[in-house]
Amino acid sequence: MDYRELLVQARKNMAPKCRVCPECNGLACRGEIPGVGGYGSGRGFTVCVEYLRRVKIEMDTLYEETEPDLSARLLGQDLSLPLMISPIGGMAFNYNGYLTDLQYNRSVLDGAVRQGIVALSGDTPDPDYFDSLLPLIRGSGGRLVSTVKPWPDDLILEKAAKLREAGAAYFAIDIDSAGLPALSLRGRGGHPKSLEQLSGLIRESGLGLIVKGVMTARGAETARNAGASAIIVSTHGGRHYEDAPATASVLPEIRRAVGNDYPVLVDGGIRTGADIFKVLALGADAAMIGRPYAIAVHGSTEEGVDIYTQKLREELRYAMILTGCRNIAEIGPDRIRLTD
Repeated sequence: MDYRELLVQARKNMAPKCRVCPECNGLACRGEIPGVGGYGSGRGFTVCVEYLRRVKIEMDTLYEETEPDLSARLLGQDLSLPLMISPIGGMAFNYNGYLTDLQYNRSVLDGAVRQGIVALSGDTPDPDYFDSLLPLIRGSGGRLVSTVKPWPDDLILEKAAKLREAGAAYFAIDIDSAGLPALSLRGRGGHPKSLEQLSGLIRESGLGLIVKGVMTARGAETARNAGASAIIVSTHGGRHYEDAPATASVLPEIRRAVGNDYPVLVDGGIRTGADIFKVLALGADAAMIGRPYAIAVHGSTEEGVDIYTQKLREELRYAMILTGCRNIAEIGPDRIRLTD
């Protein structure tokens, strides 16, 4: 199966919730919650795709030829390329139930292990779902990181204790789902967290914490000062707030705020290896991709993860060849320009 065949099969399996559009840009599904679209007008989703179109890559092929090194190391894991799979949950609620959440995460993990990347699992209000992921996490060698909603602190610590027992070194909180409409529709909402709460969760959980949903320099500094191991710049796939800026647009100011040695990841509208190159140049250490992986898994389970990841790998390699970047560290702001 090639990538085009994968998309054809995914379109059949995901209807009617996802159309598997030629470009996953949030236009056809805007406002569809439950579903895969962005909240309200969908602008929180579409603006991410549109911003990355404005970022252009500076070509420079006047250099001594060398094979680019795509590898990276983040959160204790060697990555074959600077990429992680974003957490996605609610297969029945937001998609059409073709896959269960457990089936989805098993496929994502299997593919991630083979491709040498890391996946983050999503969270739902169903406690049985969380428990069902623990055997996967136990056997993942750190390649599957659990994401929990910003529930009350005692519930987060209860989940963290189970993760620690399963051998996890890190967990994530998607703070960008505080007040998320999809959760409110199901009778449960997430809660903002203060610096003191984050510090307490890190101290009492005994695990490294990744804070997902940071969109300002101020928030990045709060997470770093609380002791978080990394941050993810994210607007929850644009599903939360239609007036949020593009995630890639805030990367430079967040990088300046936390310094060069603090791990910063980003998701939102990243679709190609060229997009990965762009967000690295803007200040991220790695890119995260969600919806396209959901499409890939619906098209061909773990084989879909392989097919899509290989596509991204070749596209990133090509961008590095065309810019003379010998390794990931050489991808910086001098390799891109922002157009009107």
